[in-house]
Amino acid sequence: MMNIPFTKYNTLGLLISSIILLVSITSIFFKGLNYGLDFTGGVSIEIKYKERADLERIRNSISKIEDANFLVLNFGSDENVLIKFQSDEELNINADTVINILDDDDYLGEVVKSETIFPQIGEELRDKGGIAVLVAIFAILIYIIFRFQIKFGYGAIAALIHDVVIILGVFSIFNLNFDLSVLAAILAIVGYSLNDSIVVSDRIRENFLDPNSKGSPDILINKSLNQVFARTIITSFTTLLVLMALLFAGGAALYNFSLALSLGVVIGSYSSIVIVVGVLLKLNLSNKDMEKPKNEPEESYSLD
Repeated sequence: MMNIPFTKYNTLGLLISSIILLVSITSIFFKGLNYGLDFTGGVSIEIKYKERADLERIRNSISKIEDANFLVLNFGSDENVLIKFQSDEELNINADTVINILDDDDYLGEVVKSETIFPQIGEELRDKGGIAVLVAIFAILIYIIFRFQIKFGYGAIAALIHDVVIILGVFSIFNLNFDLSVLAAILAIVGYSLNDSIVVSDRIRENFLDPNSKGSPDILINKSLNQVFARTIITSFTTLLVLMALLFAGGAALYNFSLALSLGVVIGSYSSIVIVVGVLLKLNLSNKDMEKPKNEPEESYSLD
């Protein structure tokens, strides 16, 4: 088994996380997020061509429209094109505007789908998405309190907030497009980070309950981290292999989604070791915290 002194460098890890969190929160507060059409409202058009679509030709045609703010990218294959653009509440620039100008330039394929999202609907999606993340975090806190102990719950929630804020900060700092796919990625990250936190918490609890494990809380926590570290690295690495394939070969439509997930896997693995453990150390986790509640069945604390 490895013997890496995780707890020795935990304070340094917390300091680095604090700096990154401060930068992220500052950017989110002053700069905000670059919301996509899913949240701001706009129009999306899917067009299918018989052969590989010339995206540059499409962009040149659409650029003739005054005050146009468009996104043109391949969707699924080289023949399918997704066109997204913002519009105002009066829809002065709508789907017909784009379709007509492509038709005039003799480069209009088969219009597969055309959707309009009004700004009011986009705001509702944004608000409900934020509520979904908060509900997920609250439900996780309740689960961990019942599954482990409230100090573990504080650590897991701190790790989740840490992961979400940093990813939002990255999207804010680099002005990346934040749409429903990124929100879905953040919800997936919440689950991934929770899984890592539970693995770490479970091993820590087992070592605290094991009568054969001797030493101070720092020693037992460090032992637990060394026991799960290889598992965490292997799991994260294999997950990243798939996400890297999506990131570099999935096309522009999946880029931000894949990027958010990739960041989440790395940051989630880091936070399960640094943030969860940092909170437990600050709260002075001890063997007394592991005492079985009076009404809890004995099997709940099996070390098998």
